[in-house]
Amino acid sequence: MNNLMIVLRLIHIIGGVFWVGTSLLFDFFIVPGLRAADVAGKKSFSQLLIKTHLGEVHGISGILTALAGVGLYWIDSQGFTSAWTHAAAGLGFGIGAIFGVFAFITGILGAIPLRTLAETSVQIQGSPTPEQNDKLQAAQVRLGVIGRIDSIVLILALICMATARYWRF
Repeated sequence: MNNLMIVLRLIHIIGGVFWVGTSLLFDFFIVPGLRAADVAGKKSFSQLLIKTHLGEVHGISGILTALAGVGLYWIDSQGFTSAWTHAAAGLGFGIGAIFGVFAFITGILGAIPLRTLAETSVQIQGSPTPEQNDKLQAAQVRLGVIGRIDSIVLILALICMATARYWRF
């Protein structure tokens, strides 16, 4: 059981670092940078996103983080049946997990306009058409809103997960 716990913790922590790190990078730097970028900048970013599969790797890290977290919680709570789930640490990890689920949902919702932005930018030949311009602007607005929500719930999940072991009440 100890080896399984170590493997699950490593997957959960390393996957979580990548998931949260790339999310915050997107939400605080890349998306605002895209708003300020010209068509060539958006096109370059789109090529980078498509060729490196960053979006897919980001999603996979979220899935692995969540699955490993469920496994850890299952083991610590003895199949969701022990009193630990109602103790301070169990509640802290549980609340963090709820924020993690919200972050996973906002990540999926954010992937849709990000893909629209990438695909539309790649299609542009010369100056964007009014329709392409509208698509780009709408995707950027949606990304901005979803990104803020995503950042907040990820940071709250991170705070809960990092401190739950030390909660007392």
